[in-house]
Amino acid sequence: MRRSVSSLLALSAALVALLAGPQAAPARAAAGHRPVILVHGYNADPGVWGSLDARLRAAGYADGEIFRWGYDTHQSVNEVLAGRFAAYVDDVRRRTGADRVDIVAHSYGSLPTRWYVKYGGGTATVAHWISLAGPNHGTSVAWACALWDQACRDMSPGSWVQNRLAEGDETPGPVAYTTFWSNCDEVINPDDSVPLTGADNRPAGCLKHNALLTDDGVARGVLAALA
Repeated sequence: MRRSVSSLLALSAALVALLAGPQAAPARAAAGHRPVILVHGYNADPGVWGSLDARLRAAGYADGEIFRWGYDTHQSVNEVLAGRFAAYVDDVRRRTGADRVDIVAHSYGSLPTRWYVKYGGGTATVAHWISLAGPNHGTSVAWACALWDQACRDMSPGSWVQNRLAEGDETPGPVAYTTFWSNCDEVINPDDSVPLTGADNRPAGCLKHNALLTDDGVARGVLAALA
């Protein structure tokens, strides 16, 4: 009799599970989106990402999958910012449970994030690195403020930071690298400073420097690169 009752209870539980359907996966896994960190550029703040943030949400990204890193844009790429960004990535991974994150950086934000990937262990924690109008080989415009601003020195062609980032493999590890560049960019000079050897380098057309943040074509390209 005891065995019959146990069997009946087990059968009832199985029927309940069957009627309920398959168990739902955790929210992050169900959405299928890796956390994406948006990194603004020089003399800017996280508010510049309003347009792309909206596009990400329209594509199905949830609140807990989009992050914006804010930082002092006048500080050193390698001595200060890359380490702080590394700590931010670790915090995002801890909060989301993700093994890897994706990065979308605009302008100067490309440099500390790229330093982190190349020299800070980011090849193991970053899946996609995307640069919008990044001074990836420097910009001569930065010479105008290089005397008093460390960030401008780091952005200057031939600087120690630029030379170190250009050493060896420009796109190391299993990270998927993408750049977007404009032939009308008034801040990045020369225009071909943006593309990197080994990256998917995409021309954005004739856009001003900050227009890459809000352009529909660039947004579609970013979403495609993150897929």
